[in-house]
Amino acid sequence: MAYRSSEIMAGEDAPFYRSLFKAMGYTDFELDGKPLVGIASTWNTLVPGHFNLKQVSEFVKKGIYSAGGTAVEFGVIAACDGVAQGHKGMNYILPSREIICNSVEIEVQAHRLDAVVLLASCDKIVPAMLMAAARLDIPAIVVTGGPMAGGIEFDGRKSDLTSIDEAKGMYCSGKISQEEYARLEDTACPGCGSCSFLGTANTMCCVAEALGMSLPGSALIPASYAERLRSAFLSGRAVVELTKKQITARQIMSAEAIRNGIKVAMAICGSTNAVLHLSAVANEAELDMEVVREFEKLNKCTPQIAKVNPAAKWDMEAFYRAGGIPRVMERLGDLLDTRVMTCTGETLGENLKKYAYAYPENPEIIKTVAEPFSATGGIAVLEGNLAPHTAISKPGAIDPALHRFVGRARCYNSEEAAEKAILAGEIREGDVVVIRYEGPKGGPGMREMFKAMKYMYGMGLSKKAALITDGRFSGTNNGCFVGHISPEAAEGGPLAIVEDGDEILIDVIEGRLELQVSPEEIEERFKSWELPKKEIPRGYLRLYARTASSADKGAIVEY
Repeated sequence: MAYRSSEIMAGEDAPFYRSLFKAMGYTDFELDGKPLVGIASTWNTLVPGHFNLKQVSEFVKKGIYSAGGTAVEFGVIAACDGVAQGHKGMNYILPSREIICNSVEIEVQAHRLDAVVLLASCDKIVPAMLMAAARLDIPAIVVTGGPMAGGIEFDGRKSDLTSIDEAKGMYCSGKISQEEYARLEDTACPGCGSCSFLGTANTMCCVAEALGMSLPGSALIPASYAERLRSAFLSGRAVVELTKKQITARQIMSAEAIRNGIKVAMAICGSTNAVLHLSAVANEAELDMEVVREFEKLNKCTPQIAKVNPAAKWDMEAFYRAGGIPRVMERLGDLLDTRVMTCTGETLGENLKKYAYAYPENPEIIKTVAEPFSATGGIAVLEGNLAPHTAISKPGAIDPALHRFVGRARCYNSEEAAEKAILAGEIREGDVVVIRYEGPKGGPGMREMFKAMKYMYGMGLSKKAALITDGRFSGTNNGCFVGHISPEAAEGGPLAIVEDGDEILIDVIEGRLELQVSPEEIEERFKSWELPKKEIPRGYLRLYARTASSADKGAIVEY
């Protein structure tokens, strides 16, 4: 069989190329007629979600060789959202998605690889790998490192990274001691893995499985389980079979598969960032679909049937043991298109039919379509005079009493200014915190307002005040919040002219975000509006600010 790598491994010029591989110890046995399978590894010692990927990669290699392929490994950057939270580092996180995608494309194309295994676990890295697979359209499979275990009990559940920010708010408001706050540093994150809540990292690992790009049941296997390594081995074998059958990424990531991914994100109340990332994946796959509108439409007919942290006390290990994504997809049943192809070489329906559950079900975590947690999905699309091109919220993680909220605006032109005000006790019951100029261009980089929401929780405001922004949120945020407001303030969106004291209506069920000001007043305010000056550092951020699309298009770089 002629593979892409035959361009360099066979023919008269082959000795030139093969000599370079032999300089690294490769043998004729490995280079003669076998598919050359890349392993794009984001292993590093900066990101706990990627700390175990070196070991995972070794098992992928074993799988590739056992199935008759030759493995070649290369490194790709990966930054930690947690380490980058609350400072200038977060400006780089979403833009890093495009760099990762480009890096994989370059390595695969430059070396004529036949297939690629994409190793990742965290927030922007998994989406970037899916984007790269869609762009390259070669046989590909995503292998994740698994979630970390939950930490010590705190505030009624197992603690995690977010507990520390919640605890800071509690400490600042006198609810806990300094010793209780400090203790979490050693006990909230007990081992490596993606953070143990359903943030963007684990949401996108789940979505990768729902798309058919990861093996069934693999998304939520904890990082510390031996099953994680067995799954890596089987993934290595599977990608070789995909290569032999010439099943490519776009044959898997069809429009129907994207809709399946949206429905699963809705059903599990996943991160709002799934809207950004699935928009970007669909763009790379050159699919003629407006993903934000698909979320809007499918929200109404997809019930929320799973509830885990931040919407409930359960962590990712409990979700895995309850049956994880296979159980969710099985329960969704006819709501999904089960005819779609997957990375097993079989359809989704065939995969679900033969899937064997290792642990008993837990109806407190995964319910049925007949008796769901909610009749509609966990992610909602909002529109109105504050969001002419849509905004995103997460009703599945919002107390029903806050599904409709009317409050007075408190405006801040940066995340830092808002956080300072929250911790200083300046936000009161009935306030709507407005954080603007944090969108893709204005940030630049569309930072997460993660800490602001956690501080509000810790200060006892999560059920008394709201927050809206043209920035993003972490998948672990709860309380009344709206993000991804488009157009963003830096592009002259209406968020730019909101003033302190303005009344704002948020309705996450009806899908409305309204500034209770007359059209004439809005028009008058825009006459005197000027974009605040902001020095963007020289380098990649300046390029991203010039080329990034709005949030409703996925904040992609428009070439």
